[in-house]
Amino acid sequence: MAVRFATEEFVGVDGVREVEAREIVHMLADLPDLWDVNIAGWHMDSQTSRFAGEGFQEPFTGWVKGVTSKPVVGVGRFTSPDTMVGQIRRGVLDFIGAARPSIADPFLPRKIEEGRVEDIRECIGCNICVTGDMTSTPIRCTQNPTMGEEWRKDWHPERIAAGKSSKRVLVVGAGPAGLEAARALGQRGYEVHLAEASRELGGRVSLEARLPGLAQWARVRDWRVTQLQKMANVAIYRENDIGASDVLEFAAERVVLATGCHWRRDGYGRSHGAAIPGFDAGRVFTPDDLMRGRIPDGPVLLFDDDAFYIGSVMAEVLRAAGREVIYVTADDVVASWTTATQEFKQVQKRLRSLGIQIITGHNIRSLDSEGADLFCVYSDREQRVSCASVVAVTARLPNDKLETSLLALAPDWQAAGVEAVTPIGDCHAPGLIVHAVYAGHRYARELDEPAEGEVCFRRRASQPPMT
Repeated sequence: MAVRFATEEFVGVDGVREVEAREIVHMLADLPDLWDVNIAGWHMDSQTSRFAGEGFQEPFTGWVKGVTSKPVVGVGRFTSPDTMVGQIRRGVLDFIGAARPSIADPFLPRKIEEGRVEDIRECIGCNICVTGDMTSTPIRCTQNPTMGEEWRKDWHPERIAAGKSSKRVLVVGAGPAGLEAARALGQRGYEVHLAEASRELGGRVSLEARLPGLAQWARVRDWRVTQLQKMANVAIYRENDIGASDVLEFAAERVVLATGCHWRRDGYGRSHGAAIPGFDAGRVFTPDDLMRGRIPDGPVLLFDDDAFYIGSVMAEVLRAAGREVIYVTADDVVASWTTATQEFKQVQKRLRSLGIQIITGHNIRSLDSEGADLFCVYSDREQRVSCASVVAVTARLPNDKLETSLLALAPDWQAAGVEAVTPIGDCHAPGLIVHAVYAGHRYARELDEPAEGEVCFRRRASQPPMT
């Protein structure tokens, strides 16, 4: 018999306090065959790396092992073998539960057993996997693009078919899409050349990993760079901001563009189908500016028309720089889509703990030198807000300059030996990091393979009889 028991540092949905949990475990100590302990409430149990460190549940569940002689299993966003072994050796747990880390790398136990720790594709704790449950959509994983495609497309997490040609592939841009495309193409045996305009690889991953709470996201870059460095058939060119003529001169049969995207500065987005009056006056900043260290003067009006994590993280950046922040969103709540990643409550607590003024249900009508005119999305009643500058978290645009230039030179492709130019990731359709990684992997999987279409389902030829 196994007993799963949840503890919590405050009153949970069942009204059980931690002190009561301790008493119950003491009374039942050796009755079950195994104890499975965790923190009550899924949003507390499966916290993201932004709000909880690895092994974060130990302070709440670590006492159980000292109460019972029976085996104890626990969780806590474990990703590092050292942390897992450390808890077992210290007598905190007997077994490690690792659901999300096993989604990121289903072969985690085998790699530990074989001593291939550097090959473990560690979970970044973003909870994109959880969003599938919340939105009734197929499960996805930022680190593991094969997640959810094992049956539908026969994608194995570790194995991939060898390439069917000796084509050279030039990948322009070493962000999440470019890195994954280069890695998977290299695994297939293609000759790959990866060109990156900056010295640092990673693109948006490297920038976002420097933001408050998102350091673990750098694993998206680090794991792929580690794998690429093992491949003799992959060459990496840093600080190579190549243009269309350079691409043709390189004469690779296949060209993959992974040049990313950028945040719009004109206010266009979900709530505005056109530019917002006054946003062209030079006092409007974007997340790109803040991530590159360009902090506006305060007080700052942060207009979040994105509804996910980036707006609240930008607010933290501004507060860390000492700026007064007025957080405005047309939505009814701040960062509404973080409900899908189980971060909603933590985001609300964090913003309020930082003393950020929050105005929901309001849009921006116009901006001038003294401030912004807002209007209620339900009543149209206006409200004036004084601010020195605005941070616009609205829509994004693809960095498609290179693609446009190459298309203009399409008549010269054949002479240069170029068979196809394909944009992937954010420069094709701006999205989340998970989408960029998936796009890079998909391109690599499908090169020289029969086209399967956008939606491909495998079905059984016959269904077993119902019993």
